[in-house]
Parts: sequence; C-alpha cells; structure tokens
Amino acid sequence: MMKLTRLIFFLAILFVASFTNAKEAKRPNIIFLFTDDQNTYSLGCYGNDDVVTPNIDSLARDGITFDRHYTVTAICMASRATVMTGLYEYRHGCNFGHGPLHQNLWEQSYPVIMREHGYLTAIAGKIGFEVLPNGAEKAILPQEDFDWWGAGPGQTSYRTKQNKSMARYAEQYPHSSRSYGAFGRDFIHHAAGEEKPFCLSISFKAPHKPDQVDPMFDHVYAGKSFRKPANYGREFSNQFSRQSKTGRQYERFESWGYKDDYDNQMRLYNQLVHAVDSAVGMIRQAVVDAGVADNTVVIFTSDNGFFCGAHGYGSKVLPYEEGSRVPLIIFDPRHENSGKQLRVDSITGSIDFAPTILKLAGLNAPRGIDGRDLMPLYDDPQSSIHQYLELINVWGPRSCQSYGIVGQDYKYIYWPYETGDFEATEELFQISKDPLELNNLVLSQQFPRDLKRLQKAYDARVKNWRVQAVHYNDYTSYGEIFDRSIPWTPNFAPGEPAWK
Repeated sequence: MMKLTRLIFFLAILFVASFTNAKEAKRPNIIFLFTDDQNTYSLGCYGNDDVVTPNIDSLARDGITFDRHYTVTAICMASRATVMTGLYEYRHGCNFGHGPLHQNLWEQSYPVIMREHGYLTAIAGKIGFEVLPNGAEKAILPQEDFDWWGAGPGQTSYRTKQNKSMARYAEQYPHSSRSYGAFGRDFIHHAAGEEKPFCLSISFKAPHKPDQVDPMFDHVYAGKSFRKPANYGREFSNQFSRQSKTGRQYERFESWGYKDDYDNQMRLYNQLVHAVDSAVGMIRQAVVDAGVADNTVVIFTSDNGFFCGAHGYGSKVLPYEEGSRVPLIIFDPRHENSGKQLRVDSITGSIDFAPTILKLAGLNAPRGIDGRDLMPLYDDPQSSIHQYLELINVWGPRSCQSYGIVGQDYKYIYWPYETGDFEATEELFQISKDPLELNNLVLSQQFPRDLKRLQKAYDARVKNWRVQAVHYNDYTSYGEIFDRSIPWTPNFAPGEPAWK
C-alpha cells in the first residue's frame, strides 16, 4: 500500500510538472528592438527606395507595419521611460533636466513584471535613464533587475570596447550595433536551453549623432545621392510657430550639414541604420537556429524620429511628423494575419508597448496606465484604439516647449511662450490630407469647427495633467503653462535644463 501511495504521489508530481512546462511553452518569447533617432524615411518598407534595409523590410513583410505610430515625447530619456511604464511623461516624471524614474514606477515596468512571472529578461544598449531607489538620494542603473545585462549609462558608445557590459564582444564586433546583435543571439540560445519564456530588449545607439559608422558597410552607400523629402528646406517652415525655431533643431539644419552636405549626412545616417538592419538579421537567424521561431514575437520601433532637413530643421524633439512619428513593425508568427503584408493606419503611441508586451505574456498591465494593447490592431488593421494621443515637449529652451494632441485626422499644437515679439501660438494640421504639414489651418483660418473641437480635446488633456502629474521633478507647473486661458508668466516655467 505504501508503494502504491508513493507511486501515485510521484505520478502527480510528473503531471503537475508537465502541465507547468506546457503552460510555459505556450507563453511567447518577446523581442523588443529599439533604435535611437530613426525616422520612417530611413526604411524601404516605408517607401524609400534609396535605402538598403533587407532584414527590417523582411520583418515588415512577415508581420504588420504601423504607419501612424507616434512617440509621445520625442527625446531619448523620457521616451524610454514611457516605453517601459506605459505612462505619459508627466506621470512618470523622467527626462533630462527634470529627474530620474522613481523606484515605485520602475517596479511597474514591463521587464520587472515579466521577470517576476517567470520570464528570463535581458537588455543591451542605451537604456537611457536611471532609477531612484526608495529613500535614496542617488539614482542607479537597474542592472540587478535583469537576468542578462548588456546596457550602459548615458549615451553609451559606438565603440564596443568602451561599453563595459559589452566588452567581451569588442574584438569580433568592434562597432556596437552588431555587438548588440551578438548579445541577442547568445541570450536567445541560452534562454531556449533553459526552456523558459524570454523577453529580450535591445536599445541600439544608432543612428544617433555624432555619426560613427561601421566601416564594414562603407560600400553600401559609397557615392550615393539621396532624394530629398518634398518638405525639405526652410521655405517649408513658414507655417510653423516662431517658438519652434528658437531651439537647437532649427540651427542644426545648417550646423549639422543638412543644408550644404545633405548627401554625405544621409550616407552616414543610413549607413548606421544599415548596421542595425544587419543586427536584426543576426537576431532573427538566432531565433530560427534556437528552434523558437514559431513562438517568438518581434517588435521593432524607435525612441523618436529625426528631421534630417525636413522643414529646414535638424535633430528631433519637436512634435511635427518627422520628429514624433517613427517606424513600428510587429511580427507575431502565431497569428493568421502574419505574412499578408498588412498595414495599420490608426494612430498608436509609445505608451502602448508596456501593456502590449504584458498582454502577449498573459499578464495584466498595472491599473490606470495610459497605454493600450496594440494587438487588437493586429487582429483587425482597420480598427482603432485611441481617439487622441498627447505630444509632449517640456525639455530645452522654455520658448521651444509645447504640448499638443494628434488624432486620426488632425494634429493640434499649443506653443505658450510669450515675450517681446512672441505671442502664444496655435497650430492645426489635417494630417490625413496634409502629412507633410504644409498648411497650418489656424493661419489660413479654415475649418473653425475642427479647431474648436481640437481645442476642447486639448483642454481636457491639460486638466488631466493638473490632476495626474507627479509632484516632483518640475511637472506640476505645466498644468498652468499649457492652459490656453492663462497668459504666459515666466515664473511658471522651471529653469532651463542643460542639454545631455
């Protein structure tokens, strides 16, 4: 009788173990690939025949491409904290010149939650922010919250040997982009051997300036001339606010060579993107070689866009399309819509990644976050998940800070700064018909009903800011700064932060 009891007990353990393993096998692996300063114009799958991006284009053919995806804060640090938490910047309180991400919000990020629920997690590259532990005075990198760590502080370096956590890859992969591909490859093979689901996050430095290209790809664009976008040059910025021309974005059209050295600047930019494309190919091949391709979801996007001379601007930050709209490709091999080369035209935002990744893993997102699951759009590319998204810029010169909303048809931006010759400025663009943003409908005094509707929606978001903003890192004052009914007062604005 005792032997029979032990046998039954042993069989029960085997059943529970096999059931647990079966559940684990059904949970998908997730790979999140994140570039730095990449606009949609840099990819073949977004219609540019001048560029060579075969691996990313292949990912788009296998999955679904999103044509109206926005980063809700178009600068590195805040954008990355938004991706991790699913919160707008004023709710996570993290940006250059403001402060780090606080521990209580980091604990609600998708990597932390997934690790707590059995996922192996890894990150490499430019994590872009630090975390302030509870009760501490100094922020730190969250290295201990990942199973594999290949990330680094600050901007990191294009030279692999200068990235401490990636030094073991320096000899074979001296340029950082392909070193991150190798890191991803090695982690994928390791995780597959552990028979646990994994979440891999790669944050490429490329194509962020200053340009330090991988000489391995010098031949790709040698002697190449590039077509300029239809809104290239300063003659296409007359409809924009004067405030938008007071930041570094305006002068860098000239100082960064887009005015007089366009082909060379685009060669460097696109060569950096091509190196990322090579790394994407390494990672996708590793998924196949490790035998997990049928159960691995891949997401590719960027932290913000880049102007590259459009409207006569350089850099990013501004809420116009080239700065705030970025690539997004999702490939879920388990889904019947994969491989159909479908595209989504509905607006989506960087707040949506955390809830999407968690939902894919079978986990609930923290209550009350701003983002929404993207996968209903994978189910039905004609559907929508947002009426409006917020476009935030509270970094840089006070004169160049703005707040706006973008919907399926229109984008509304408010520039509050007033002094001397400056007046508070409103902009309204019908993006669905004017994607190059050539006609500011406020200036042309068209569509007054649409303007009033957008103003009302904007005002509601300002009220949300007042209620929901964190009470630290200089965010509460913006509830008044962006209130259209309150005249500008310089005392409202926090001190001008230094660029990093």
